[in-house]
Amino acid sequence: MSAFRPLPDGVELRVKAQPKSRRPGIGGPSPDGAALRVAVTEAPEDGRANRAICAAVAEAVGVAPSAVTLTQGASGRLKTLRIAGDPARLSETLNRLLA
Repeated sequence: MSAFRPLPDGVELRVKAQPKSRRPGIGGPSPDGAALRVAVTEAPEDGRANRAICAAVAEAVGVAPSAVTLTQGASGRLKTLRIAGDPARLSETLNRLLA
């Protein structure tokens, strides 16, 4: 199972959130390969961790923060993000992050 799937106007990406982490950043694929691990220092309160996760993913794939939106999993560790942009370029970048 892939951690992302192309859409006509972007990609849909599954992430495994790690809030309140000491070392923020993109951690590669989850052990089962079904999600991208994203660690942030923010606590999961008032949506702060969700906003930080969207910003971290936007920076990692080279899009504006406004191009990344949370579509599922606002209160859980497994989340689905929608990234707007060129699906081919985003897929190539995500394949590198998940390698």
